[in-house]
Amino acid sequence: MLLRDYAEITGEDVIDQLRQLAEPLRGMKVVHVNSTRLGGGVAEILTKLVPLMRELEIDTHWEVITGESAFYDCTKAFHNALQGNRIAVREDLLRTYERTTAENAERLRPLLEEADYVFIHDPQPAPLLGYCPHRKGKWIWRCHIDISHPYRPIWRYLRKYIEPYESSVFSLSAFAQALPHTEYIIPPSIDPLSEKNIDLEPSEVAAVRQRFGLDPSRPLLVQISRFDRFKDPLGVIRAYQLARKFLPQLQLVLAGGGASDDPEGRIVLEEVQLAAAEDPDIHILLLPPDSHRIINALQRAADIVLQKSLREGFGLTVTEALWKAKPVIGGDTGGIRLQVTNHHTGFLVSTPEGAALRIRYLLHQPRKMAEMAVKSREFVRDNFLITRQLREYLTLMVALLHGKEDRIILE
Repeated sequence: MLLRDYAEITGEDVIDQLRQLAEPLRGMKVVHVNSTRLGGGVAEILTKLVPLMRELEIDTHWEVITGESAFYDCTKAFHNALQGNRIAVREDLLRTYERTTAENAERLRPLLEEADYVFIHDPQPAPLLGYCPHRKGKWIWRCHIDISHPYRPIWRYLRKYIEPYESSVFSLSAFAQALPHTEYIIPPSIDPLSEKNIDLEPSEVAAVRQRFGLDPSRPLLVQISRFDRFKDPLGVIRAYQLARKFLPQLQLVLAGGGASDDPEGRIVLEEVQLAAAEDPDIHILLLPPDSHRIINALQRAADIVLQKSLREGFGLTVTEALWKAKPVIGGDTGGIRLQVTNHHTGFLVSTPEGAALRIRYLLHQPRKMAEMAVKSREFVRDNFLITRQLREYLTLMVALLHGKEDRIILE
C-alpha cells in the first residue's frame, strides 16, 4: 500500500484527506497524456501519481503520444517560443505536428472519449481534444512550462487548440494566460519515496564519488538537469571558473540526460563538453534515464546544488536538493523563485558573477549552510511532496464534477 508508506512522512491526517477527496471519484476513468515516458519532470510525476490515483480506486491510465523527428523538432520550437524566444516555426513542421496529433488521436480516441477526466500535458498533445467530438468527460490542459512571456505568434497558434478545454492548470500564477475557462494553480512536486529521493547509506554516496573521481575532501558543486540552453550549463561553468579564482579546490559536476522529445540535447552537450575540456575538475556526466540513485547520491555528495536556469517552469531538481537539506543557488526565474528564498533556503541569482559570489559566501559560512539545511527540508515537506499535488488534482476534479454549485459537501 503506497499511501501507508507516505503516512510515515506526511502524517495520517494527510492520507485521510486524500481518501475523503477521492470518495466521489471512485470508479471514474482518468487519462493522462504526455509526450515521453522517460526523461523530464512530467514523466517523473506521472510515474507515481498514476499508481497513487489507482490505489484510491480511480481508474487511471497514462498514454504517450509518438511521432517522427520532425514532430519533436516542431514541439521543441514551441517549447522555446513559449518561454520567450522569437522563433518562427516552418509551415512544413506545423503540418507535421497537426498530422501527427491526428494519427495519435486515431489510436487513443476510444479511451479518451470514454474517460471522465483527461489531463493533456503541455503543447505536444494539445490538439487531441479537437479529434474527440464524442468525448463525455472533462478535459484539462496542464502546462508545466513558463509561458509568462510567450512569443505571441506561436501562442496564438496553440491557443486555438487550448481554448475549448474545460480548464487549464499552471505551476505559478505568473505563467497563466487569459483563457475562456477556469484556470488553476498547482505547483509540481517530488516523490519522497522514489529512488531519487530516499535516504542513502553513506557508503553508497562514497561509492558514487569514487566512481566519478570526486575528491571527498574538496567542496563540490552539482547541477542536475537536461543539457538544455534554458538550464544555462555554460553559465554554470563560468560561475565555477569565477569562484575558483578564490577557491581553487572547487569541483563541479554537470549531470543529466536527455528526453526523447528534446532533439537539441546532443548539441548542447557538445557545447558543454567543449567549454569544460581543459579542466579535469569539471565532470560532465551523461546519465541514462534510470540513474535515479546516482543522481540522489550526487545531490547528497554536493556541498551546494545549482540550478542556474534562465527560464524554468518549476525546477524539480531544486525541490530534490532542498529535500536533501542542500542550499541551492538558483536562477531568479519561474518556479525556482517559489522554492528558493534568499538567506533561508539558498540564493537567487541572475548572472554567473552573482552565482560565483554566492558560492564563495556559502562555502565560508558553514553555520549558515547548516541553518539552511533544516529550513530547506521542512519547506519541501510542507509544500512540495506528491501527496500535496495529488490532493490538489483531486480537489480540481471534484470541483469540475460539481460544476457551478456554491457548496460542495464531502461525506
